[in-house]
Amino acid sequence: MNYVLILVGSILVNNFVMNKFMGICPFLGVSKKLETAFGMGMAVTFVMGVASLVTYFVRMLLVHFGLEYMQTIAFILVIAVLVQVVELVLRKVSFALYQALGVYLPLITTNCAVLGVTILNVDEGYNLLESVVNGVGGALGFTLAIVLFAGIRERMALSDMPRWMNGFPGALITAGLMAVAFSGFAGLI
Repeated sequence: MNYVLILVGSILVNNFVMNKFMGICPFLGVSKKLETAFGMGMAVTFVMGVASLVTYFVRMLLVHFGLEYMQTIAFILVIAVLVQVVELVLRKVSFALYQALGVYLPLITTNCAVLGVTILNVDEGYNLLESVVNGVGGALGFTLAIVLFAGIRERMALSDMPRWMNGFPGALITAGLMAVAFSGFAGLI
């Protein structure tokens, strides 16, 4: 039951974008089209899930050798390697998605949501399975938020709105309203 609570909590209640305000750069930058947003969500899901797994073992090594102070640098290095793997795979498998993600794909390395989940796993004292569940849940929460936001932005682009609401101002207002809506899940767990 603990794993279900961690999963639901990281997807809805403690959503990295809507609750912790992490990962805002790709959230705003890649959410103009639903297809691109979904691709970014899947890339972040892979990186976050695998990073949670790998950094658990990296943390164990660091603790064993008394190098806990190197944790953040080691975690960033792991994330950077995983992003390079995703970039190579996307370039070969889906070049159109690779081009659509553009500069935001390498920016997954500096996406604070990815680093945040790995550090949160340590801070919460999660075991291996709990870390992976939290990482995958956080990534699915990111994907849910960015896909919903992209769908709303596509609809907004087709609608007749006041001129001042076009583009970035409308996106920020929409993101704020989504964050308020996600806060309604606070009492869920």
